[in-house]
Amino acid sequence: MDYEHTIASQVSLSGIGLHTGVPVNVRLMAAPARQGVVFRRTDLDGFEIEAQARHVARLSYATSLMKRGVLISTTEHLLSALAGAGVDNVTIEIDNLEVPILDGSALPFARAIARAGLRRQRARRRYARILKPVEVVEGQKRIAVYPGDGFSVDYRIFFPHPLIADQEYRFSLDAEGYQREIAPARTFGFAAEVEMLRQNGLVRGGSLENAIVLTEVGVMNREGLRFADEFCRHKLLDLIGDLVMLGHPIMGHVVADRAGHAMHYALVSQLLRDKSAWTLTTSDVSQPRPTAELPETVRDAVGSYQ
Repeated sequence: MDYEHTIASQVSLSGIGLHTGVPVNVRLMAAPARQGVVFRRTDLDGFEIEAQARHVARLSYATSLMKRGVLISTTEHLLSALAGAGVDNVTIEIDNLEVPILDGSALPFARAIARAGLRRQRARRRYARILKPVEVVEGQKRIAVYPGDGFSVDYRIFFPHPLIADQEYRFSLDAEGYQREIAPARTFGFAAEVEMLRQNGLVRGGSLENAIVLTEVGVMNREGLRFADEFCRHKLLDLIGDLVMLGHPIMGHVVADRAGHAMHYALVSQLLRDKSAWTLTTSDVSQPRPTAELPETVRDAVGSYQ
């Protein structure tokens, strides 16, 4: 889409927070062009927090925002659904400190946004067009972005579990493909870690209704998995939401290996530090764009995941 978009009508959803267990209501409202995504705490006199990198506060088991001591937690699924649908500008009213987890995926948000519809705005959408490779490595974890047309991702994960092991998923972003292939993938965790997490003040609202819970050999959820590679798809879902913090949709190709929220944000931070690695552009630029072909070393690395 060449132009920025907001939602055509209001969207309201209610649920509980995954980590806090508190009840929460959210309402998405149309916003003017160039505003971006802004959270508004209606329980705190309408205090606003922009979904931008400078407000990212916590990254261990979710992506949280904080501004002047005010927190918005577990933002990634809602932000992912907005990016997947192509929503540039929206105000999100929320009456507690954590976005509701709903069913553990982005699908309820994506469906609600689809029902509301989009309204095209007059401003041209500005993309962060990648000009040169940018890479972040931390031990076995790695994330990088390369020049390319559109936005695409190769995501690979590894967990020593019989249902996960090595998984890789490749995705090129479009609204229909996102809702079909990525949005339904749910967050997941391990039964053996639940008590430890709760002792640390996390997953207080977690249940089999809003997360995949893995035993040593399978899952506790009666309905099973939505996809055999649901775990990898969910990590890709998180990535799409976390990259919203850059402030502009990326025009490039991301390769992630055993990444996660902290590595996603590290890539955003590296891009913000190195302004020579990207430029703001609209989708109708007449100047030549970098080829979408990956460097040979990257092609080899991606091929080795199969």
